[in-house]
Amino acid sequence: MRKKLVVSLVSALALASVAATPSHKSSGSTDAAIGRNLTTFNSIVKELQNNYVDSIAPDRAFKSAIEALLATVDPYTEYYPVEAREDLQKLTTGSYGGIGAYLLDRDSATYISAPMQGSPAWRAGLRAGDHLLRVDSTDVSSLPSAKVTGLLRGKPGTPVTVTVNRPYTTDSILTFTFDRELLKQPSVPLAKVIDGTGYIQLTQFIDKSPAEVHAALESFKQDPTLRDIVIDLRGNGGGLVESAVEILSEFLPKGTEVVRTRGRGANSERIYKTTHKPMFPDIPMAVLIDGGTASASEILAGAIQDLDRGVLVGSRSFGKGLVQSTRPLPFSGLLKVTVAKYYTPSGRLIQALDYAHRNEDGSVSRIPDSLTHAYKTLHGRTIRDGGGLQPDSIVEWNKVNRLVYNIVRDNWSFDYATRFASKNPTIPSPEEFAITDTIYSDFKASIDPDRFKYDRVMEDAVKQLREIADDEGYMTSEASEAFDALQKHLTHDLNRDLDTHRAEIEDYLGSEIIGRYYFDAGKTEYLLRTDRGFKAARDILRSPRYQSILKPHEK
Repeated sequence: MRKKLVVSLVSALALASVAATPSHKSSGSTDAAIGRNLTTFNSIVKELQNNYVDSIAPDRAFKSAIEALLATVDPYTEYYPVEAREDLQKLTTGSYGGIGAYLLDRDSATYISAPMQGSPAWRAGLRAGDHLLRVDSTDVSSLPSAKVTGLLRGKPGTPVTVTVNRPYTTDSILTFTFDRELLKQPSVPLAKVIDGTGYIQLTQFIDKSPAEVHAALESFKQDPTLRDIVIDLRGNGGGLVESAVEILSEFLPKGTEVVRTRGRGANSERIYKTTHKPMFPDIPMAVLIDGGTASASEILAGAIQDLDRGVLVGSRSFGKGLVQSTRPLPFSGLLKVTVAKYYTPSGRLIQALDYAHRNEDGSVSRIPDSLTHAYKTLHGRTIRDGGGLQPDSIVEWNKVNRLVYNIVRDNWSFDYATRFASKNPTIPSPEEFAITDTIYSDFKASIDPDRFKYDRVMEDAVKQLREIADDEGYMTSEASEAFDALQKHLTHDLNRDLDTHRAEIEDYLGSEIIGRYYFDAGKTEYLLRTDRGFKAARDILRSPRYQSILKPHEK
C-alpha cells in the first residue's frame, strides 16, 4: 500500500516536472500547465491524507517524489534537506567538523585509510590500517563507513573517544580520546619546484583555492631555477566559478574575459574578467587534464587554451558546461540548481551531454563529434565545442593490468604498507625512496596464493576455445596436442606474473608506503617520478614545440 502511495506522489510530481521542462510553448502556457499539475498533486496528497486506509509516511514519500522530479533534469541539480547542509558546505568551503581521517570499507567493517596530516586524528595517534571498533559508546565494528562518518563528525571542540584494533602490534586494542576540530581540506596538496618546473596539484575549486595557489606561486618566485609551470587538474571535478577566475588572474592581463555565463532570461548573461595584475604573465605553462577534469577545472583549462596562454596535456576532459547556484527553501533546506551554461573566451560551450533532449528511454547521449562546431583561439588555432576540451598534446595513460587491479582492490598493497610502517619508523624522502629487491621480495612473500584471486583470462580463453573445437568437431588428436602445448605456455604463474608487472605494481606499492610517512603530498611527489603526463608536459615546455602549438602560423 505504501509503495502505491509513493508511486502516486512520484507520478504527480513528475507530471509537474514535465510541464516545467522548456518547450516550444509560450511561457504562459507553461505556467498554466505547472499550476494545473501542482493543483492536481496537492489534491492527491489531501485525499491520501484524509481517506487512505493507513497512515502515510510523508517524509519518505516526498523524498521519493522530489528525487523523481530532479531525475528529469541534470544530475547537478540537487536538494539538500537541513540535515545535509553540512555536505554542501564542505563542497564549497572544504571545511567541516570532524577528526580528519579518510575511511576504508572492507570485510563489512570500517578501517582508517589514512589520517590527514596535522589533523586531530593524526595527532591523537590513529594510523592507517586501524579497524574502528567503537565511537564513544556505539559499537561500529561491523558498520559501513557512511554510518561511522556521521558518528565521527560533529561540532568543533566536542570530545570523541575512538577504540581501534591495530594490526601488527602486541597491544592491538587501543583507545584515543580527543576533540573534534574545524577541518579545512587543502585544495593544493602539493606545490613544489621540481627540476625547474613549478608543479601545482589543484584538487578542487573552493573559496580558499585562489589564496592557496597564490601562496604556491609566491614560493615559486623565490626559486631561481624556475623555468615553467604545470597545473595538474586531473581528477578535479570543479567547484566555484569565482575561484577559477581568481586563479586565472595570476596568469592573464587584468580585465581579460575568461568566461561568460548565460541563463534562460534575456538579461541573464554575466561576464567574468580577471581581477588583478598577474604574477606570471609570460612564463611557459601547461595544464594537465583527463576525463575527471570538469566544471570550474574546464573553465580554467578552457581559458588557458582559448587565449593561447599555455598548452593542455593529457586526455579529453569530462565536458560539464553547466553552472549551479544555491537557493534557500522552506524549513532550512537548500536547492542547488543549474541556472546557466558557461562559455569559454572563444565562445564555445563544452557541455558533452544534452539533458534537455533525452532519448525515448530517458537516457542522455553524448554530443557526437560530427555535430560540434569550430572556433578559433586568440592566435587562430581551430578548436571545437561540445564533448569537453581536447588537449593540445594527447597522452596515453597507463592501462591498469588485471593483476595490479586485484592487488589494489583486495588491499594487498595497503596491508603490506601497514606492516612495513609498523617495522620501519622512517624512510627516505619521496624523491629518494625506492622499492628495493628486498622490499619487493618481502611483498611477494606476503601474498597468500590460496587467498589471492585474479582473473586468469588466458586460461579461461584456452578452455573455452577447446570446448568450441570439441563442439564443432575439430578436436582431433593433433588439435588436442596443440591445445595441451598452448595451455602449458599460457598457464598463469603468480610468482612470474608479479615479476612481469613489477614496474606497475611498484607505483601503487611505493605510493602506499610513502603515504604512511609523507601523506598525500608525498604520494603525489613519488608518483610524479614516473608520471607520463608530467613528463610529456615538461618535454613540450622545454622544446620548440611549445611555441609551434600556440603560434602555428609563425615561422
